Amino acid sequence: MDDRIGAYKTKPFSKDRQNIVLILNESWRKHSIHALVEVDVTKAREIISNYKEKGERISFTGWIIKCIAQAISEQKELNACRWRKKIVIFDDVDVAIPVERYVGKEARVMAYIIRKANEKSVREITDEIRKAQGEDVNELTQVLGKKLTRLEKFAINAPLFIKKILLWVVRKHGILKKKHMGTVGVTAVGMMGKFPGWLLPLGGVTTILVALGGINKKPGVIDDEIKIREYLSMTITVDHDLIDGAPLARFVSRLTDLIENAFGLNHH
Repeated sequence: MDDRIGAYKTKPFSKDRQNIVLILNESWRKHSIHALVEVDVTKAREIISNYKEKGERISFTGWIIKCIAQAISEQKELNACRWRKKIVIFDDVDVAIPVERYVGKEARVMAYIIRKANEKSVREITDEIRKAQGEDVNELTQVLGKKLTRLEKFAINAPLFIKKILLWVVRKHGILKKKHMGTVGVTAVGMMGKFPGWLLPLGGVTTILVALGGINKKPGVIDDEIKIREYLSMTITVDHDLIDGAPLARFVSRLTDLIENAFGLNHH
């Protein structure tokens, strides 16, 4: 053994990792702009904690998804995909999230789409996320779960060059993109453990991607008094080809208002 290298081990660069690289390459094609936001989640965390004490567990991420879906449903021009020389604007807010599942003994992060999140309650979204997390999957269903279309089944098992062609087709067809990738992405890295700040994503494959960072306690001004509050670090990334600064500002303002007023938690 070469002492300059030391001990090491190898593992396969799996098909799963290859698929992730393919999606990340797609992210680089977008002209992304990022908004780094802090929102006060003290009220919402207290309500969720109260539910937990009563034996009812509400997903914090699921609640955030509900707030995002509501804000977007009020500004539908953000719920859009490009289709050649047109912009397709959808009514349904389909939120794509990463879900950790097990294939055998190996944990893998896989995509799951919450359809019509704007029409679902926080409770319904929570139940759907937990069902997806507990779903029994195998090599065939690992990426999108059991409810796969024929195209998705073919794409999962296709050679890499075929996947690139299919991704190109989906990229050019806004309706197909919505069907297979959703309209909004939400990733919650900060929920996986202590994460003190923001995450700056590449951009994702959806028009809007919301990355949840950490929650930190710090002083805040409430009714002209300084109090210790809990703030969520959140990065909102949008495709500048479709969304300009003014609509983004209105979306951030409305989303902040919904989150800080614990939207949907009293009637989840």
